[in-house]
Amino acid sequence: MPAQKKTASSLFGAVIGTLGFSALAGVLVTVMVAPALAVTGMTANNTIGIFESLPEYMVIGQQHEQNEILAKNADGSDFHIATVYDQNRDEVSLDEMSDNLKYAAVAGEDRRFYDHGGIDVPSVIRAAVGQVAGTSASGASTITMQLVRNIRVQEAFNEPNVSDKQRLKDINAAVYPDLGRKLQEMKYAIGLEKKYSKATILAAYLNIVGMGSNTYGVQAAAQEYFGATAGTVTVAQAASLVAIVQNPTKNGLDKAANYKANQNRRNVILLAMLAEHYITESQYKEAVATPVDDKFVHLHTPTNGCLNAADGFQFICDYAIRSVDNGEVSSLGATKTGQLANWKSGGYKLYVSINPDLQRTAVAVVNQAAPSTETRFQLGATAVTVQVGTGRILDMAENKGYSNLPGNKDSTKTSVNFAADYVHGGSHGFQPGSSYKPYTLMAFLAAGHGVNESFDAGIRQLNPAAFQDSCPDANGGWGGPPYVFRNDENEKGVRTIMNATAGSINSVFLQMATKVDQCSIRDIAISLGVHRADGAADGSDLLTRPSCVIGGCENNIAPITQAAAYAAIANQGVFCKPILIDSVVDPSGNSLPGQNANCGQSDKVTPDVANTAAYAMRGVITNGTAGKSNPNDGTAYIGKTGTTDNAWHTWMVGSSTSAATAVWVGNISGTQNLRNIKVNGIQAAVLRNQYIFRPIAQAIDKVVPGHAFPPPAASLLNGIPATVPTGLIGGTPAAAQSAIQLAELTYADGGQIDSDQPVGTVAKVSPGEGASVTRGTTVTVYTSNGQAVAAPNVVGMTYAAGQSAFQSAGFTNISPGCVVAKPGDKDIDTIVTQSPAAGAVVGKSTAVTLTVKKLTCP
Repeated sequence: MPAQKKTASSLFGAVIGTLGFSALAGVLVTVMVAPALAVTGMTANNTIGIFESLPEYMVIGQQHEQNEILAKNADGSDFHIATVYDQNRDEVSLDEMSDNLKYAAVAGEDRRFYDHGGIDVPSVIRAAVGQVAGTSASGASTITMQLVRNIRVQEAFNEPNVSDKQRLKDINAAVYPDLGRKLQEMKYAIGLEKKYSKATILAAYLNIVGMGSNTYGVQAAAQEYFGATAGTVTVAQAASLVAIVQNPTKNGLDKAANYKANQNRRNVILLAMLAEHYITESQYKEAVATPVDDKFVHLHTPTNGCLNAADGFQFICDYAIRSVDNGEVSSLGATKTGQLANWKSGGYKLYVSINPDLQRTAVAVVNQAAPSTETRFQLGATAVTVQVGTGRILDMAENKGYSNLPGNKDSTKTSVNFAADYVHGGSHGFQPGSSYKPYTLMAFLAAGHGVNESFDAGIRQLNPAAFQDSCPDANGGWGGPPYVFRNDENEKGVRTIMNATAGSINSVFLQMATKVDQCSIRDIAISLGVHRADGAADGSDLLTRPSCVIGGCENNIAPITQAAAYAAIANQGVFCKPILIDSVVDPSGNSLPGQNANCGQSDKVTPDVANTAAYAMRGVITNGTAGKSNPNDGTAYIGKTGTTDNAWHTWMVGSSTSAATAVWVGNISGTQNLRNIKVNGIQAAVLRNQYIFRPIAQAIDKVVPGHAFPPPAASLLNGIPATVPTGLIGGTPAAAQSAIQLAELTYADGGQIDSDQPVGTVAKVSPGEGASVTRGTTVTVYTSNGQAVAAPNVVGMTYAAGQSAFQSAGFTNISPGCVVAKPGDKDIDTIVTQSPAAGAVVGKSTAVTLTVKKLTCP
């Protein structure tokens, strides 16, 4: 700064500063409280004692600042998503401020700032005399005293755990114009001047002062009112900003009605700047000639909050803030309370895991396939991707725009994040349909069964008692009338687990569930992070009744939960909690870690079980219900579709070894059957597949391509083998069927065959009795028609005798054969071979050949 003028008053202030703060205090208190002394009779010594007893310790702490939410572009540069703050303040150092601001502040608010020790004695004396004489209401506050007042107001405003009533009371106490407050400000100001340099005090002052509305500090004000920075403001702009300080309500530049008052105060400050030689005569004239009007003020409305976030990233912003509100970002503090307090204080940068390019793609794809302008029914759609092995959320898109305005009536906008669970701003979740079936599949495999086992898909009802359930909500087991269900494509016949998974056959999955405890299905789902969107975070309130097996009960789940669970299947049973915050930069510029996904192997899903489930789920993509979701770009995918009853909700959840994506398309509310309506000429029920999932997967595979999945466990292909029962031959078909089904095999009637067993009894089984086979294998049972006998032994007989023997046994189709004798043979003209062989049990209509040895053959 230019050299200060050595006036008599500044010299007096400097001399007083050398006398010591106690002596100064005595002089000040005597002057300031003179009117009170005259009324009360209190002695000056007593008031000095009161002053000395006041605390003087105060620190210039971190004031509330803006927080910023960002992502990283592919080139490593920052992508700004949103600015979020409790107070619009952006602290900058004194070196980053224009000299014009420093000059305007000192000239306009405290000309002897660099000469006094916190209290400007001449001003105090002048103010006291004026107050006694009734000619002035000036409080003689220095910049340091104003800083004290602002700090106290901020402390009251930001005081945690107090009621709004108490907060207002404390704020009023910090500014109430009484003697006690003024004395305390003086004492604190003296303390600050002892502890801090003038530069530190001035910087703190310029960063803390209210600048109208919710804007604080010169940097935020310069941005809001001029689109400039504190370092680039002109002389006129600097003086106008400082003019606000005197009365932010009347002088603030946020309203055109205040422009005249601001200009009047600004011109006073400019004149003071000229008088103090901070500006030249020409600078003064130029600044004074600049009117405060719409041309001078260029309002840049603060873009606070998620409503003003980057287009397509508003729900990302909302999810990030809710993660903070839930106490999930430990880098902000050790406790939830500490995290919230630090976030409110501001100055943090949160870097999210979102890939901006993928996010833009996902938003465009979802909005094109499921337009928010659909008016015939409330169409909702979302897609969310989680990185395998880290839990990092890569994209999160939905078909509605974001609005958290009270009373929003724009049907194209909502504040509900369809991808998220309730505590992260989501809905109450959506019925998962068949996308829940992989948890049933893994429970089946974990019990030792195999994917080559099979069941009769033609079964359409089961006794509820067949579903073992040790969970509390089952009350020891399920009862009531038969549980009746259907297959979406009316599949029948014996189907393997592989086939049933690819085709999503309800009947097979329900029969699979009768082989396990329903609670094990729930526990496997829980171990992969599955929980109801509005329920207990640990999944303990997941329901387990029979319909839940195929996703048909009230276990309403958020898409992000499904994506994370499928990512765990793709990662051999290692579950990572979905997270959004990659890293944190604190107000001091220190880089801190982001959220911890707490990745770990499921205690219910072994790598063998996960890999084998993935093997079956691969078929869903390659030749099953999700065939049109296959990106066909060289990256292998596993997946599962889901369609609820009446097609109110549809799902496609799939994963490569690198990323898992969940797509939901359905009714936000209402009961429109998606199979009965078209959107842009496309059946709404199929939008999830090639129109949403596939293009997003193709974009993901270019960024994080997957590799081949591990092979299935050999032991879980066929599972625990079953044995074809013995003792079936000669028994009744009914007994054979019962024994075969008890062995967990499938019975098939092969019809009648020739047999010497009594008519109608079991003559043959295939595979044979005692064979070791895969559970569910079809065992074909053949019954006897009584038309088979044992062939007689006629070798050595003449042809006539042999023919007679076969005819006596009931054979009717007998013919001779001939073989030429060798020299010396003795068995000329006798039967040397026969077909069928002696003792063979064959039908009486079987062709019989009796071969006779002769000297010559025809």
